[in-house]
Order: sequence, then structure tokens, then C-alpha cells
Amino acid sequence: MIRVETQSVSRRQFLRSMSTAAIAATVTVRDQRAFANVAANDRPRIGLIGVGSMGMVDAREHAQFGDVVAICDVDLRHAKQALADRAVCDGRATVTQDYRRVLDRSDVDAVSIVTVDHWHVKIAIEALAAGKHVFCQKPLTLTVEEGRLINAARAKRPDLAFLVGTQQRADRHRFLRAVNLLHKGYLGRINKITCGLGVCPTGGPFPAVAVPAELDWEMWQGPAPRREFRIERSHYEFRWWYDYSGGKFTDWGAHHVDIALWAIGRNAPDTPYGERLLRIDGRDAKHPVPLKDGYPQVEDSYNTSPDFNVILHFADGIELHISSRADNGILFEGDGGRIFVNREKITGVPIEQDWDIGQYGAEELRALFKGKPAEGHKANFYRAIREGGETISDCASHVAAMDLCHLAAISARLGRELAWDAATQTIPSDSQAAAMLSREPHPGYEFLQSS
Repeated sequence: MIRVETQSVSRRQFLRSMSTAAIAATVTVRDQRAFANVAANDRPRIGLIGVGSMGMVDAREHAQFGDVVAICDVDLRHAKQALADRAVCDGRATVTQDYRRVLDRSDVDAVSIVTVDHWHVKIAIEALAAGKHVFCQKPLTLTVEEGRLINAARAKRPDLAFLVGTQQRADRHRFLRAVNLLHKGYLGRINKITCGLGVCPTGGPFPAVAVPAELDWEMWQGPAPRREFRIERSHYEFRWWYDYSGGKFTDWGAHHVDIALWAIGRNAPDTPYGERLLRIDGRDAKHPVPLKDGYPQVEDSYNTSPDFNVILHFADGIELHISSRADNGILFEGDGGRIFVNREKITGVPIEQDWDIGQYGAEELRALFKGKPAEGHKANFYRAIREGGETISDCASHVAAMDLCHLAAISARLGRELAWDAATQTIPSDSQAAAMLSREPHPGYEFLQSS
């Protein structure tokens, strides 16, 4: 029952309440948990590849929609924890340290890839080739070249669902409202976007120690260069080493740069020439260890940049600032106004004055969700498995965002401005920077190539 207040209600208040009700209706009809309660024979069988800290969060969410039948982690301590977790599988799954044993199983319909970043694309390509639906945590890629490889593999299997773990794309109350505002032109011509990513830790030197008995350090390193084991190089802390990740450029850039590009419509391969990226200026960046030609000269300390403001220049004059010095979130500035959005809030005059009244409801949400109902991130993945179509966080658009994150990191590591040829996806005038667009995998861990 709707309660009608006796005092007068302004048109603005009325429209806002109707818009909110429309969004709420869309959400409650297809609630994430309710959607999980389907018949047993409709529940997909899931293989978990990587069940560390974030992997366990994802594992419990996946288990709402399907049955976990296989668990893989190179650290058996993680695998055993997931196996025993009642919210994951309550002991009803097999355990392995080799992800290939999961992909070999004909009874696995979908996989959740929540490994260290440098393994993501290799496993995802092989999972697609094995006919599995893929959920992969962000950042999807480690290099620009990996983006090309995974896009090619994805193009060969459009029948399979593929979702990247950028859950901000399903945030109806903040990020999607911001995207809708920009799509409808409420901020006018956009001049500047600032993606605040926060500051990564610094530390070291860290001692080399014995590898824990239950950790397969060789497999953990996989395609990455071989290094001595240090506790701070493994598990969550891998983010602060360029061997395995890109620091804040890719850790939070995968979220905020993705939303920024989506909001201005530049996350597709066919972006018009006049809107393409031209230059990347990473001269304003510092690193905690000495670099030579962009590569750290010590192996015992965190090496990703804790202090940076990289500016990406687009052909039509938009500047995208990727910065450690701004508040965590995204600031959009246009001729008509400005808004700031992060995971806690969305602010600015356009929000305070409800410029989008009557223009942000069920219809707009369905369009943002690519014709599907607005619902939770994982629910969207399992709907795509059941019904087909693209997910809210698809492979190609995420690669477009990651490419910018990688270019920002390369420019910061080299400490100079780079020219980018968007048509050929190359850095034509700087062979040193161009070489950093890809990385040779360690022998024995080569990537499966799409024919």
C-alpha cells in the first residue's frame, strides 16, 4: 500500500518519488537472491579458480546461483577453507592446485577466475576454449597485448557469458545515475574528468623466506618472471609489484577509468577518430625504488607508484586525469555543471537539484543493463548464462578501459609523454614504450592463440 501524505507535495518531490519507485520495482522483482532460487536442474555447475580473500567473497555469491563442484587454488590453505565453507559448498567439491583440471571437467559449466592479475587472461582464454562461461575479477589484463588476445578469444565464443568483476557497473544509486546524467547531456560538453585512485603502500626491503609447504610458488608465478619468495610478493600484496600488476593504476583504475569511459561513450573499438586518445603525460609520477628504462632495479621492495597525476589527452580536448592525489572516486566537469561519484555518494548541483527528474527510471536502467533487468552483478552474469546476450561488464569495454590504465602506467614508469596511435593501437615514436605494451610469458606458460 502507498501511503499518501496530507501535506502538499511539489512536482519535483513527486517525480523523484516515482522515479525511485520505478527503480525499486525493477530491482525487487528480480532480486539477486530470489533469482538464485531456481530448480536444481537449472543451476549451473561452477568451478572456482582462486579462492583467496576476494575469491572467497565471490565464491559465496556464486554459490547463490549454482553448485560449486570444483575448487582450485595454488595455496591449499585457501582451497581447504573454501571447501569447508558452508556458504560455498560445505565439503561437496573436489580440490586441485592446477586450474587445468577444472577446465578439463565436462560437468563444469562456468568458472570464477579470482587469481593474481598476471594469470587472468591466460586462464580466461583457455576457459573459453573449453566452452566455459567466464567470470573474471578485475583487472582483466596485465598488458595492452593481453587485451587483444582476450578480445579475440571472446569474439570466437559469443555464445558464452563473460563478466568482469567491476561491480560498480551495477550500482544503480550512484555510478549508473552518473553515467545516465552524462549520456543525456546534462553536464554539457565535458572538459575534464579526474579519476582519484588513492595511494598504494610502500615498503621493503622484505626478506626472502622459505615457501610455505602448501603453496605451489612455481605455479603461482606462472607466466611472470621468476623471483625468490617473499611473503609480501604473494597473495593480496602482489598488487604493489609490476611483475604481477599495475599498482593503483590497474587496481582502482579498473573501476573508475571504466566508469569514466562508459559515461563519455569511449569504451568501444569504433570510437570516432575525433574522440580518440592522442597523448599520455606521465611525467608527474614518483616511484619508491630506482627504475631503469621503466623497470625496477631492486627485487625486495614494493615498486608501483604511490604518487602520480597522469593526464590523458583526447582529440576533442577532454583531459582524463588519473591521480593518486584526488579523492577516491570520479569527478566529471563540463560546461553545464560538475558531479562527483564514488561508492559512498554522488554529489554536485545537478544531483542536489535533481536535474534528471523523470529521466532516470526503469527504462533508462534497462538500457544501461543492455536490455536486461537492473539487478546485482552476479545475477546479471547468471541471467546471461540462461538467456544469452552481453553482461553489464563485458570483455571489450573493460579492455578499452584497461588499455588506458596500462598506458598511464607505462608513461609514469618511463617518466615521459607518449603519443598514441589509436587506429593501430601502437606507440609509433617510442620503441622502448612500445615494447612495454606486451610481455613474453615465462617458458612453459605461453598463451593459447586464437586461430
